[in-house]
Amino acid sequence: MPKAKKSSKRNTFDYNKDRKKQKKKFLKKYNPRIEDRQVRHAWDNNKSMARNLQEMGLSFDPNRSLPIKNPKLLREDKGTKASSVIVTKPYVLNQLEDQASLPEKDTKTLSSDLIEYVQYMIREHKDDYKAMARDEKNYYQDTPKQIKRKINEYRRCHPQHYEAFVGSLAAPQPVVQ
Repeated sequence: MPKAKKSSKRNTFDYNKDRKKQKKKFLKKYNPRIEDRQVRHAWDNNKSMARNLQEMGLSFDPNRSLPIKNPKLLREDKGTKASSVIVTKPYVLNQLEDQASLPEKDTKTLSSDLIEYVQYMIREHKDDYKAMARDEKNYYQDTPKQIKRKINEYRRCHPQHYEAFVGSLAAPQPVVQ
């Protein structure tokens, strides 16, 4: 009886595959990087994702943890109820709640050029947006509404700087003789 074609073929090295890249891809897929510090330190690689999250008091499947209360929406699936969960790592949940309760810092800022432009316009024209639009320093030919929007943005992002700037404009300049 003749042999099958495949069984007699030698194993040859495939030079077109990058083994290093394949290994990296494999490790990245099966050991993902957990961004949150508290969850990463409490994570156990020997346990499944569902088991790890359950021990931390987090939800793996939100459909199971928050069942639908309306019976019309349930239809046939009446067996889904939230099971009693034993949380062995409550400190993770507490740390996440503490972190979430901190006020978020407003990181939006404006470029120094835009701040300079807005301050120049306010210094020269006060609240006359039409005059600002006709100003020679209005290189981008902003309309009065666009200039007003930029001034409001500056007022919102840098309230202390804006108040100090307007206060310095209101103060009378000493006359030197």
